[in-house]
Amino acid sequence: MSQMSASLLFSSTSSLFISSSSSSLRRCKSRSSSSSPTKTHRDTKSNTKKKNNKNARAMSSSSSSSSSTEPDWKVKQREQDALIGKEETAVKTRVVEMLKPILEGADKVTSQGDDAAQLQLQGELSEKIRQATKMLEEGLVERDSQVRLLLLAAFCSEHLLLLGPPGTAKSEIGRRLSAFTQGQYFERLLTRFSVPEELFGPLSMVGLEKDMYVRKIDGYLPTARVAFVDEIFKANSAILNSLLTILNERLFDNGNERIEVPLLCLVGASNELPESEELDALYDRFLLRSSVEQVSSTALRDLLKLSEASETKARADINDEQKFSLKPSDFQGVKEKACESTTVPDSVINLMTDLRSHLQDKCEPPIYVSDRRLLKAVTLLRVAAYTDGRSVVSDFDTLLLAHVLWQRPGESAMVQDWILERLAKERGVKQVQYLLAALFGRACRSDENDQEEAAQLLKEAQGLKEILTSQLNDLAGATAGGVPQLKRHVWLSPAESERAAQSLSPMFNKARKGLEKLLEECLTLEVALERKTEPHVMALLLPAYWADFIRSGPIEDVKPLGLK
Repeated sequence: MSQMSASLLFSSTSSLFISSSSSSLRRCKSRSSSSSPTKTHRDTKSNTKKKNNKNARAMSSSSSSSSSTEPDWKVKQREQDALIGKEETAVKTRVVEMLKPILEGADKVTSQGDDAAQLQLQGELSEKIRQATKMLEEGLVERDSQVRLLLLAAFCSEHLLLLGPPGTAKSEIGRRLSAFTQGQYFERLLTRFSVPEELFGPLSMVGLEKDMYVRKIDGYLPTARVAFVDEIFKANSAILNSLLTILNERLFDNGNERIEVPLLCLVGASNELPESEELDALYDRFLLRSSVEQVSSTALRDLLKLSEASETKARADINDEQKFSLKPSDFQGVKEKACESTTVPDSVINLMTDLRSHLQDKCEPPIYVSDRRLLKAVTLLRVAAYTDGRSVVSDFDTLLLAHVLWQRPGESAMVQDWILERLAKERGVKQVQYLLAALFGRACRSDENDQEEAAQLLKEAQGLKEILTSQLNDLAGATAGGVPQLKRHVWLSPAESERAAQSLSPMFNKARKGLEKLLEECLTLEVALERKTEPHVMALLLPAYWADFIRSGPIEDVKPLGLK
């Protein structure tokens, strides 16, 4: 029994010890785990990194294995892209080399523009005109434009109309025309009750006794070299027909005899436009028209400083034949010589035709321009160029049309603005751009084996380059020193020249940038043709032209590359 109890006690104690030991071991493990978290994280991170490195090595090995087996088409494509890039770079480099001396030459023209303008030889006649203009301007304020028109009308054997309110020196300007007449001057003020005898002379009593209806014309309009008629639109029907014949045909019917009238120029003045239709024909006889306004507020001080004595002295100097530079002989034959020796370029002709279309079709109300007026305007431009010492009518001469092609005074500024805008646009050479686009299309469609066609395309590209280079140099010369061609123009007043230069200078600068860009594109095409560059490379070099070629070309010519 005692042995049995002892045995049970030992068994219980052993079980308790084992249980206690197991519990202690679990607690120790638990404490050990909670007391070392950092070490466990590092071990995990290290294992992950090793795993990633192993994957990377595996991928690298796979990539190397793949590259060694890359398809041939990919290799060829890479090589082709490299060749295209090389060709594109070569063309661009060559274009830069060719463009640099051209632009430097244009800059040289610009920097020497003022010197070139002053070195230009001016004829003896143009110098006389400058001196005469300066003398005619003495004692007048803000009438430099009217003085120039007065002389220009005389050289053209045309007539000048001065239109404006009373007290604006219209009569004074007209009287100064007598400076180069040497006594053959006629002046009259018309009223609604004026009779023909006031202009054409009284009837001859001796002639009436002989049953002849003739007038004593000596000292009257039929024998005058120059004339000034104030309030000319007061002319009545009894005067009108004979006056029209004198103004246009330079003829006068005296009895049964038709005589030639030596009239060089007649200046008409009026405070108002003609009111009746019967005066429209008389109005159209005045090729040059000028609206005479009051002196501006900025120049009013200069006007007030003028004394009557200074005006009298100026008039005396003008009438002094020794001081006045122009003689009656200087006006003889100028119109005929100008028409024979002066040429009118197509740009001027196109401008005039487009201007008339604009005035008659797009203006409201329409501005009527008769065929006779347009023909006489061309002659006027010839005379303006000839007397300015030039043999070719300049585009800038067309600014004078602002004094020719208007019916109402406010329309003069409209004509001038249109001409200025057109002059700036003409410098953009749109036609050359169209030709270049067409040439690009032909180059893309051409057969690479056709040597003759390739040579022709290259020749045309070089021709366009020469045109653009010339245009760029001309534009550079025109803008040098603030458009010097305007400043030295004998028939444009300083105020007119300054206004035109201020308007044209920014337009010309913009046009020059467009010309330079167009020239660069032309050189690109020329170099591409020289190097026989493939069309797909030209498409990268000139993307805008390629896009236009794709849009406008026939479908068989613009298939995507690779399908032909």
